[in-house]
Amino acid sequence: MNGREGVKRRSSRAARAISSFASKWCRYPAGSLNPLAKIKIGTCAWSFDDWRGGFYPEHLAPVERLPFYARHFGAVEVDATFYAAPSARTALHWYDVTPPDFIFSCKLAREITHERRLRDVGGLLETFLQQLEPLGEKLGCVLIQLPPSFRPRQDEQVLRAFVRGLPQNVRFAIEFRDHEWHLPRVLRLLEEHRVCWVWTDVTPLDHQAEGAFEFLPQTTDFSYLRLLGDLGRKYGPDGHPLHAYRQTLWPRDASLENWATRLRQRAKGPSRLLVHAANHFEGFAPATARRLATLLELPVLPFPEPAPGQIDLL
Repeated sequence: MNGREGVKRRSSRAARAISSFASKWCRYPAGSLNPLAKIKIGTCAWSFDDWRGGFYPEHLAPVERLPFYARHFGAVEVDATFYAAPSARTALHWYDVTPPDFIFSCKLAREITHERRLRDVGGLLETFLQQLEPLGEKLGCVLIQLPPSFRPRQDEQVLRAFVRGLPQNVRFAIEFRDHEWHLPRVLRLLEEHRVCWVWTDVTPLDHQAEGAFEFLPQTTDFSYLRLLGDLGRKYGPDGHPLHAYRQTLWPRDASLENWATRLRQRAKGPSRLLVHAANHFEGFAPATARRLATLLELPVLPFPEPAPGQIDLL
């Protein structure tokens, strides 16, 4: 069997797995797992050069980062799919180098969410999902991140049409960046079509010592939390990042303790919980994910010790 035939065969196998994935989650039985085992914690993306020395061994090749990452965390949010869906070979590589219970959450393409703003995107969505098929049962969900300018007054009917047209064989989670969407009728729409309302912590740095107080509806049989931090202090006036993400810069102890309490409560039900930390939440996403896992008494592995003088702030 040549390489191309192998890719096709494995892609077909994964496609069959993804087609039954939604029904598996629908039948997810309460009490079938230790409640905390339902929580999958990871980061937003995994391929950051800033993490060399603090998380990745200094001389680890980029192609080895994902398998190394997957030894520490059970899930990852894939930011790269926001810019371009992976090739079949790339997606199959991701599948093959991660453990059987590893979960990928892939961000929907920006052409669909930001450029076309969910309008006339049926063909684009179908193509995007086809390119994710090699991930099979490891595709936890597709994250629909909407722009802040996407608002009910001009966009609600577009959202309704889009949600109603979503395929049932893939799980979806949707993140609103405007509080005007906090409407009972929007919750009913997501509940009806089993789309997850994403919980997002964007607490400003001025309030970093406080627990997050967010709108936390549960609209389907799993939950999705994004720990993003103060988005207003992420980039400078020139558009470049203000920080190097190499170590924890502004600990959010109260927030993590608050979220740990909420996650414990949610985990008592049938829901699976996906949690992803961004670098900007505390300055170093791997440490945030590990800190939260420790609060939840989940097993964690130590990070490699950096060499003296290896971590310096820019």
